Amino acid sequence: MSNVSYNRLESEQEFSMKSIIVPLIAIIVGMFMVILDGTAMNVAMPGLIQDFGRDISVVQWTVTGYSLAQSAVIPLAGWLSDRFGAKRIFLLSVVMFTLGSVLCALAATAEQLIVYRIIQGLGGGMVAPIAMAFTYRLSPPGKVGAVMGMIGIPMLLAPALGPVVAGWLVDYATWHWIFLINIPIGIIAVMIGLRTLPNIERQTVPALDFLGMIFAPLAFAALAYGVSSAGGGEGGGQGGGWSSKEAIGGMTVGVIALAVFIIVELRRANPLLELRVFRSGNFTRGIIVQWIAQIALFGTLFLVPLFLQQAKGFTAFTTGLIMLPQALSSGIFMPIGGRLYDRFGARPVVIAGLTIVTTAGVLLSTVSATTSLIMIMLPLAMLGAGMGLSMMPLNTHIIQSAPIHLVSRVTSLTAAAQQVMTSFAVAGLSTVLASRMEHYVQTGAQGPALMYSSFGDTFLVMASIGVVGAVMGFLLRRPKRDGESGEGKAVAEAAMMAGH
Repeated sequence: MSNVSYNRLESEQEFSMKSIIVPLIAIIVGMFMVILDGTAMNVAMPGLIQDFGRDISVVQWTVTGYSLAQSAVIPLAGWLSDRFGAKRIFLLSVVMFTLGSVLCALAATAEQLIVYRIIQGLGGGMVAPIAMAFTYRLSPPGKVGAVMGMIGIPMLLAPALGPVVAGWLVDYATWHWIFLINIPIGIIAVMIGLRTLPNIERQTVPALDFLGMIFAPLAFAALAYGVSSAGGGEGGGQGGGWSSKEAIGGMTVGVIALAVFIIVELRRANPLLELRVFRSGNFTRGIIVQWIAQIALFGTLFLVPLFLQQAKGFTAFTTGLIMLPQALSSGIFMPIGGRLYDRFGARPVVIAGLTIVTTAGVLLSTVSATTSLIMIMLPLAMLGAGMGLSMMPLNTHIIQSAPIHLVSRVTSLTAAAQQVMTSFAVAGLSTVLASRMEHYVQTGAQGPALMYSSFGDTFLVMASIGVVGAVMGFLLRRPKRDGESGEGKAVAEAAMMAGH
């Protein structure tokens, strides 16, 4: 393998911060549209149930089907972008998502909407991992953290704004507009992308790993389904618990498929996902900390709206407005975290961010009926700031801990794992919340006291997860150069040896 595998291509080195601003806009717009739509659907669920005249067990599949489609297609994103070019696959993904949005807006039955949401998910699932790899390759030397911080804004801003936008559209228009607003956004993203996204040199890749193509989507989709079935999924419905047949079946299929996938991939010279990257201790430590942080992040995005609506009695739209400080602070601190990463590395920034998250969780656990709105919004703003500081430095650290030629495969791997972590966060905290409610009911608690006590304990669990992440942050070491650490080269050499 030539030295070009360990270094940015010459064409990539020509980019400066000024010259990549417009291409970044296309990437940010595409990511924002996909993520916003995913969270907005949760608010639309009651309207869908009423309009279609179907119960939640059917309508819930508009969320579940979308999530499973994303989980299935994410592992393919890296190979497709390497084979056909990141620009082409990114734009095709945005087009598919936009066309799926058109179909969703025209859906006349719940079954049609489920099918069209799956089409959306197949397109939207590849947007984030390709965008992450694309942006990393565009980043000027020494500015990787700052640039990655910019595209991290939609990752935290969109989930918080989704309920606000959807709540307003559902209250003052119809649920159809949740999909209709994607059409002009998607067109703008494609038009800007066609004109400004560079054609990064495609890598020479072998034929598609068919066994990997079968077992990777099956493993990640089944795991996401099994875990989400235990806790109610992203739509906030009531799951059947960890002992339900859906949870057991999904987890069983997922674990078996994952085990087969790992065995197959480690034996192949050119796997779909390069699992040998885990031989880098720096990468492995980074991704474990990222998983812990993602559980805290997505658990928060699930738990806080539920708390505000069930314990405090706010409407969905009002809840979205109350969560605006969290969205704004995450948007502000995301690029700050990226710049701090460029200067100090991941360790101090991640530790600081997760410490803020932990503090916010403790403050939320003390909320009572007499707590003022300001004292609720303050810890929410702290949550946004902490996540903004920590998430993108972790993503950048993981990418830089791997060889440059594996970037596309690494972002596919981390994105696929994120789908499972999201489901695990929701299911885990749902289980904790239900358990605490059952406990306090047995002690005679009821009404507001029951709610505040149960949610308070659950927020403490979330804070404990933040503590674990902050402590593990001390294990992170800064990669020597972009993908050129000794461990990174060892991984690349191992991958080369497997090809002979």
